[in-house]
Amino acid sequence: MAGMGFVSLAVTVVGLGLCSSLGSGQNYFLDDTAGLGRVFDGIGGLSGGGATSRLLVSYAEPHRSRILDFLFKPNFGASLQILKVEIGGDAQTTDGTEASHMHYENDENYFRGYEWWLMKEAKKRNPNITLIGLPWAFPGWVGRGKNWPYDFPDITAAYVVNWILGAKQYHDLDIQYIGIWNERNFDIKYIKLLRYTLDKSGLEGVGIIASDNLWEPITLFVLLDPELSRAVNVIGAHYPGTHTVTEALKTGKKLWSSEDYSTFNSDTGGGCWARILNQNYVNGFMTATISWNLVASYYEDLPFGRDGLMTAEEPWSGNYVVESPIWITAHTTQFTQPGWTYLQTVGHLTQGGSYVALTDGKGNLTVVIETMTHDHSVCIRPPLPPFNLTSQNATFQLKGSFVSIKELQVWRSQFNFKTKKPSLFEKLPPLKLVNGSFTLHLDEDEVYTLTTITTGQKGSYPDPPPSARFPKVYKDNFDVRTPPFSEAPLFADQTGVFEYYNNLTDPGPHVFTLRQVLTQRPITWVADADQTISVIGDYQWQNLTVTCDVYMENVKSGGVFIAARVDKGGQSIRTAKGVFFWVFADGKYKVSNDLAGQTVLAEGLSGTKAYDWNTLSLTVKGQFASGQLNGVTLWKSAVVLNPKTGWAALGTQSFELAQFDNFSVLSE
Repeated sequence: MAGMGFVSLAVTVVGLGLCSSLGSGQNYFLDDTAGLGRVFDGIGGLSGGGATSRLLVSYAEPHRSRILDFLFKPNFGASLQILKVEIGGDAQTTDGTEASHMHYENDENYFRGYEWWLMKEAKKRNPNITLIGLPWAFPGWVGRGKNWPYDFPDITAAYVVNWILGAKQYHDLDIQYIGIWNERNFDIKYIKLLRYTLDKSGLEGVGIIASDNLWEPITLFVLLDPELSRAVNVIGAHYPGTHTVTEALKTGKKLWSSEDYSTFNSDTGGGCWARILNQNYVNGFMTATISWNLVASYYEDLPFGRDGLMTAEEPWSGNYVVESPIWITAHTTQFTQPGWTYLQTVGHLTQGGSYVALTDGKGNLTVVIETMTHDHSVCIRPPLPPFNLTSQNATFQLKGSFVSIKELQVWRSQFNFKTKKPSLFEKLPPLKLVNGSFTLHLDEDEVYTLTTITTGQKGSYPDPPPSARFPKVYKDNFDVRTPPFSEAPLFADQTGVFEYYNNLTDPGPHVFTLRQVLTQRPITWVADADQTISVIGDYQWQNLTVTCDVYMENVKSGGVFIAARVDKGGQSIRTAKGVFFWVFADGKYKVSNDLAGQTVLAEGLSGTKAYDWNTLSLTVKGQFASGQLNGVTLWKSAVVLNPKTGWAALGTQSFELAQFDNFSVLSE
């Protein structure tokens, strides 16, 4: 018997698969008589770690606002209750770099990047949303030349606190929680000093999450060190596999899965997310779960393509896809709020699956049930163990203050993996209870919400434009500086930071340019390349011409490049291959088959020097490449066997100042 059922004594309603046999199957109790469980803190998404919302800001209206509505608007889509963002640190942190608010010690700019904008848009839709900041990397000056942020903890603490103060001063954003260093070692002295610095700065209400890695060893130190325990408000673990450890429970702290999911956002990913959201509490008493990532808004061929709650990776077409994790999130977020409390009576279903129940303490009750199978709902990180799950009848008996509830609203998602025709977040007729009891027939791969809340809604907009490839002809002279974010539209920095620049010393055609601004290697999170590079375009590009005006500002050892067929980005950027056309301040040029410049295809004299504008043009067709300098062929017929396809790019040979203007790509 498929579908949803309720008990109405010997009444059967044909067509809805309703169950009429009271007590059939297993009995479960929803009861607050013996007290309640932990306080629910919310479900959220993570923008960053890194540059995962990069393309979102380039969407035109109304599509950009519609995407944001599906993420944040209450009672519409995912209705997210938490937004966690990366505190940009100028380094590669998974899919790109995010600009710091302080490139240098005497430099402060609280308008760089798009996280400020994103937090304001989220807050505009949900004024009660919880905002969290976490560093993945730090500018090099913070470590005084060392790849370590804790040797000078006072400097690091001041750097982070400045970001929180800037959020309030320049954007009226209240950051509620701050983290330590994403998935890296923590330092007890630093955590205590951060707490002291927050308090001294009037930020006593900002909580500290530690350590955004594993449950151990932070929980042991919190148990043994009273001062550290007072400093830490939340124990946050990443990808806990729905389980916690005894020591974490002993701390008495809030327990959060402060980063989770990391799964391709197909229907399979939605099933994974459904199981995580319920079982993080059932198995591990975690009261908040945050998805990495918020929205897959980065080039799909970068690492972890489409690992977001939804997909928005084509600002040039306006296309986006509202994926199943949006509606799985809605099963909880549209019918609960942070501050609600879990019942103690939560658990596993005998034939597989789980159920949770929450209340606002004012008579409202929300029950979420999932029966996701392992085979069809694989969680990539971490993979959960196999288990058996079969269809089942489940009878729920309301006790305590809920016994008088007569009716529950019903929302259902059925993944239907066999037919591949999912039905997501479907509103069903209200369920009438008899003596506080109801029975459901639960099939595999279903999610139910049963609730007293009546405001749920499956929001919708007209279909977005159809998907399209990146334009074959693309040009940017960097003069149109709207929206005023640090990066030019559609460029995705992979190492280094490329920002709009007002070149006041040039009264000619290069007043507005794109400038690589880092001169010092940051405190890295992964192995950034020794070169800086920003990619753009279509990964399937094969035959193309890339043209750009370039300007070196490093007299002794300056070097810049344009590139085609760049085949790697993100955490693999150091090993990127392609066709790289370099010119140097010492009057030489080089063509290499790799970003590292080790595999040389051609080289010679160019006559280029610092503080001169030059126009580079690179043409790659089939197995051959040629290059022009200022309209004159400098080299030709370089043999390129691999890679066959890839992005266009520009960059510098080191962390050095350089400018770019009049960029264009013409592809076949």
